[in-house]
Amino acid sequence: QVQLVESGGGLVQAGDSLRLSCAASGRTFSSYAMGWFRQAPGKERDFVASISPSGGRNWYADSVRGRFTISRDNAGNTVYLQMNRLKPEDTAVYYCAAGTIPNPKEGFYDCWGQGTQVTVSS
Repeated sequence: QVQLVESGGGLVQAGDSLRLSCAASGRTFSSYAMGWFRQAPGKERDFVASISPSGGRNWYADSVRGRFTISRDNAGNTVYLQMNRLKPEDTAVYYCAAGTIPNPKEGFYDCWGQGTQVTVSS
C-alpha cells in the first residue's frame, strides 16, 4: 500500500486557479491508478478525476471536465489536480486515492489521503 498526503488547498475567489498535489510514499506508486474525489458539506463524496498508472489516460466528472486537469509524476511519486475557473460549487474537501483501476467508484480505491480543503468564494 501507499500513504497519501494532499496539499495545495486554500481559499480563493471564483474564477481563480489552484493546483492540488498528492504525495505518495512507497516504491510502487507507478503501479497504481490514482483518483481525486471531493466531499462538500452535507453531501456524499463524489468522483472528480482519475488517471491510469502510466498517466496515458484520464477521466473526469462532467462538472469539472474542461476546467480541471489531472496529471502525475511517477518519478516524483506525485499526482496533481490543476483546477481552473473555480466556482463556488467546487468548494469541498478534496481527497486523493490510490487503486487498482481508474474507476469513478470509490470501491476500487484502497488507499486514501486525509483531504485538503478548497473554498471558493463568490
